[in-house]
Amino acid sequence: MTDKKNSLEAAATPTPHNRAKRGQIAPTVILPGDPERAEWAARKFLKGAKVVSDIRGIKTFTGIYESKPVTIMASGMGMPSAGIYIYELYNFYGVQKIIRTGTCGALQKEIAPGEIILAMSASTDSNYAYQFELDGTFSPSADYELLRNAMDFAFSKKCKARVGMIFSSDFFSAYNAKGEREWKAWAKMGALGQDMETYALYCNAAFTKRKALSILTATVNLCTKKAAEDSEETLCPMMLMALSLA
Repeated sequence: MTDKKNSLEAAATPTPHNRAKRGQIAPTVILPGDPERAEWAARKFLKGAKVVSDIRGIKTFTGIYESKPVTIMASGMGMPSAGIYIYELYNFYGVQKIIRTGTCGALQKEIAPGEIILAMSASTDSNYAYQFELDGTFSPSADYELLRNAMDFAFSKKCKARVGMIFSSDFFSAYNAKGEREWKAWAKMGALGQDMETYALYCNAAFTKRKALSILTATVNLCTKKAAEDSEETLCPMMLMALSLA
């Protein structure tokens, strides 16, 4: 049965959203949101990085990091976009773990712009989990081994990282018609930051029984309005942490 399933998955590649053939995507995928950031990371950190897909401007690179094959691919913005790419990676390309490397708005005033947040769990205002037909509210979480290893990396490099809940929203905080009311309510419940993709990643990982971790750099604090420069230097610690998990 497993062999038959694998052959069907192989036959389904390339997919409508990924030009890569099966075998061109590594078992570990680093998933930033921004296509330009994916290209920068691949050129900077991977040896022999090659473009294996470029549909809809989403360039996908596979190369070597410390003797291990790694793919770096963008997800686009929001759960509908990220969810499609993540679903195909897990179900059609045999990907075992996806590590999101994104940015977020910090929701607690003590979090300085530039700090790393590790999403232990994700809450949402989205209806993304409706597809799973669950009689209740689904609260997906990170893979414990990846989370633990990420914290070990942070300790070894003396890199400040916080662990906690992320609020994944369908709305960019600055453009939400509710204004600050929504994110402040989630902040009161302990959410460390707001992004737009982590919930979809953790849902797909749970559904396919694969591994996932979302590593986020807080580029702005929504409480204090202080911001970090959204630069390569600011994002390097997060990328190195993610690559160490490959």
